[in-house]
Amino acid sequence: MQKTTTRNLRRSLRRGLTLVEIMVVMAILGVLMTVLGGAFMGMLDDGNVEATKLGIGKVEQALNVYAIKNRGKYPSTADGLEAAERYFGDGQVPVDAWGNPFQYYSPGTRSDADYEVISLGKDGEEGGEDADADINSWEL
Repeated sequence: MQKTTTRNLRRSLRRGLTLVEIMVVMAILGVLMTVLGGAFMGMLDDGNVEATKLGIGKVEQALNVYAIKNRGKYPSTADGLEAAERYFGDGQVPVDAWGNPFQYYSPGTRSDADYEVISLGKDGEEGGEDADADINSWEL
């Protein structure tokens, strides 16, 4: 009986994975997660840019309602978006997808528009590329 048990133990040991095989599998999984994680982060940034563009559209709608109610005048830069606060669906001035407040200028400083709504992008600073780039109402 002892011979049979020893023989079964040896067979089961041969069937298991060696440490090298386990490490190779772990390395492959690590590489796959790195590649997929990078692609996912890019998609997340793209989604935030699109959400911010929609947020600027929401701000523009509220500003237009404000102008209709105030004889065609938009809030001044000093009054800010808070002047149109009650025209937002939830009564609060929206922020961009990264949680930063929109910048508002009226009249426009960089375009001929009556107003400008700007998100400074992911980094919250002027300029930048990709997700860090500024998103401007007059370019949408």
